[in-house]
Amino acid sequence: MQQFIQNKSRYSFIAIALLTISFLFTSSRGFAQGVWVPLTNPAPDMNAGVMLLLSDGTVIVKTTSGSGCCGSVWDKLTPDSHGSYVNGTWSVISQMADDRLYFSSQVLKNGQVYVAGGEYGSGYGKAEVYNPITDIWTPVPPLTSADSFFDANSEILPDGKVMQSILPYYTSGNWNYVYDPASNTFSEGPPCLAPHDESTWVKLADGSILFVSDYSTFSQRYIPSLNAWVADATVPVMLYDSVAYETGPAVLLPDGRAFFMSGSGVTAIYTPSGTTSPGTWVQGPTMPAGQATPDAPATMMVDGNVLITTSLAPHDSDDFPSPMSFYVFDYLTDSFIHITAPDGNDTFSGPSFISHMLDLPDGSILFSSAESQQYYEYVPGGTPLAAGKPTIDTIINIDCTTYEVTGKLFNGITEGACYGDDWQMATNYPIIRFTADTNVYYGRTYNWNRTGVMTGSLPDTAMFTIPDGLPTGSYSVELVVNGNPSAPKAFITCPRAGVASNTGTAQDGIRAYPNPATTSTTVVFDSKYGGQFTVALMNMMGQVITEETATARRGKNNYSLHFDGIARGIYTIVVSQSDRYYKTKIVLE
Repeated sequence: MQQFIQNKSRYSFIAIALLTISFLFTSSRGFAQGVWVPLTNPAPDMNAGVMLLLSDGTVIVKTTSGSGCCGSVWDKLTPDSHGSYVNGTWSVISQMADDRLYFSSQVLKNGQVYVAGGEYGSGYGKAEVYNPITDIWTPVPPLTSADSFFDANSEILPDGKVMQSILPYYTSGNWNYVYDPASNTFSEGPPCLAPHDESTWVKLADGSILFVSDYSTFSQRYIPSLNAWVADATVPVMLYDSVAYETGPAVLLPDGRAFFMSGSGVTAIYTPSGTTSPGTWVQGPTMPAGQATPDAPATMMVDGNVLITTSLAPHDSDDFPSPMSFYVFDYLTDSFIHITAPDGNDTFSGPSFISHMLDLPDGSILFSSAESQQYYEYVPGGTPLAAGKPTIDTIINIDCTTYEVTGKLFNGITEGACYGDDWQMATNYPIIRFTADTNVYYGRTYNWNRTGVMTGSLPDTAMFTIPDGLPTGSYSVELVVNGNPSAPKAFITCPRAGVASNTGTAQDGIRAYPNPATTSTTVVFDSKYGGQFTVALMNMMGQVITEETATARRGKNNYSLHFDGIARGIYTIVVSQSDRYYKTKIVLE
């Protein structure tokens, strides 16, 4: 797919060979080593950019296959039964309506995927939305023919809508549209104060969106409460290189500062004011060895440090130099640490802009490179930051398939991965993980109530559904954001007919009397074989209130269940034997 590279850089590159495990060594500060691990199975198609984490724990990646010049096919990576992405399996989802390259992308609050525009392909002026449940792409009614999305940023707003930058085709501009998922329509949004082409947007702790205007030192922020962009402080260095006019990625650090990288090798650090007043910019450390990040990826890892792909700064004879290198930015010392490439060498084939990163729920970083079917994980050596850990307060049973989870910090302390001025690969939304022994399952989350970062003690909620085929039983449940898991919480599923069960299959032949009851009830059930059984009383959240074990005889059984110290309410009585279970509702008055 040589056109992929020619469109972006006008230079070809060599396809990446199968890589082997390599270990990363320490800095003078005692930086914890990490490890590169190649995925066991190659993807069905060659990579062509963006990777997105769906809210059910699977990953979809844009490929070169399909229609047009730029591809319309996405591959899907599903972790194995132990939660391993390294040993995961690949499949292919349905094709987009349009082919596109270098476009906007977001995972919406309803769990669906939004993509818009593209520098190349038939979709440059159009958008569409993917529903993972139905495996269907739905077009968004188009803009006027004069408007398009390319080199286009986007951000999820507090109400779940998408701020989308637009501009007349191949001209600089400062216009924005707002996409509304509820109506599947665009409307005019507040314009920026200066051109946003080629810029990198960062969401701050106060919910505002910060960027540095195209080839300038003028910064501005979108303030949601004002629904307007306001001028911010002047950046002390030029973040756009003077050859390709490219900038680099930017991430929010654990201490609340925003770290901006550049196409020339200089960096800048922004400290927010926390109000609508301007913040403060200072020059950051210069990248070592002449390295820079012209349209390169970066991501904040679970330990707070930032993994970055770099290359030499652009110069007159080469807009996007090769090869690429890898560095970690230590946010505690504001210093760069060189690490080995995925193949164990100092550098990796190709310019930095062909590489991409994504935070995975297991705390590792998924790495890809254009025109390759081989993917890699980088496993950080540091431990997850306590400040980035979400918490689970309650899990509320809605109907034994659907649950509501409440807690705090469901959106983490950073958006996750960033790539220059094109596709967005944020992962600041909750993922639900079930673990029993060595088995791992992911539920599907949706309707999380916040879209920000660093929300502290503010109460959070999200809905989730039980994954198909989840055996009935007891689990340890974690809520994960950007790979950082909450403390585990005990969880017991409701017995559900038609689902493979640790306690058997649902049976008729159970009743309880009296019902309603006050102090006790008699549970009557039929036992096909006799033998040991367990009777449990579960509340509406699926939590076990009492559990007793006894021996049944073959045929009809009567068991007295007492409710000493149990509050009034509606409960479920579950009688379990080795190959079957019985359940009935009981009302305590």
